[in-house]
Amino acid sequence: MDASALKVGGYTAFSATDYPDQLSAVVFVQGCPWRCGYCHNPHLQQRTGASPLAWEDLCATLQKRAGLLDAVVFSGGEATIDPALGEAMAQVRAMGFKIGLHTACIYPARLRSVLPLVDWVGFDVKAPFSRYAGITGIANSGDPARACVEAILASGVAYECRSTVHPVLLPEESVLEMAGQLAAMGVENYVLQPFRSTGCNDDSLIASAASAGEYPPAALEQQLAPLFKRFSVRRHH
Repeated sequence: MDASALKVGGYTAFSATDYPDQLSAVVFVQGCPWRCGYCHNPHLQQRTGASPLAWEDLCATLQKRAGLLDAVVFSGGEATIDPALGEAMAQVRAMGFKIGLHTACIYPARLRSVLPLVDWVGFDVKAPFSRYAGITGIANSGDPARACVEAILASGVAYECRSTVHPVLLPEESVLEMAGQLAAMGVENYVLQPFRSTGCNDDSLIASAASAGEYPPAALEQQLAPLFKRFSVRRHH
């Protein structure tokens, strides 16, 4: 599909955090079929009839920044929802940028098709695979997630696997189960991201997280660390 069809819901001109050790711009693609309560970008869940930002105009902007930035990251929403993603990535790569991808691991076939264009991928795993519906609101959503993780690991592309943890949605036993599954699959680089209220529309999640105090506790972190070659907790204060 022609890259001009890409539905772009937003754009960040400069980021030092969305692609490790690289200065990047971030393109936010519209659309996500899942409805995670802690979503920070709920305004990007719907796909509108027309793209809020024209891809051709954004490409012209990116071309002017070639040589000033290292990479362009495609995020969302869920970037792999868009059939034009591969063409858009190829167009940006031809400008000399590295390509980053943020994905929630929803569309295995489309993810496999774009992975050869990707230099680094940050992917989310939301729960033990059998319990995904409790986070996403979609039955059997753990099946495509598992398939996507397998595809990423098989591709050899550089990655970061991360999970947002909320004390109600993911109690300690679920975090341990999830981490064990990932370690068994061969995940070596794993990051826990404690729930943040920023952008969240669910007042009950915000209140329950606040009343629980700091999560995950240090004892849980100590249990998880030996499972992975690289493990960290990314706290935002």
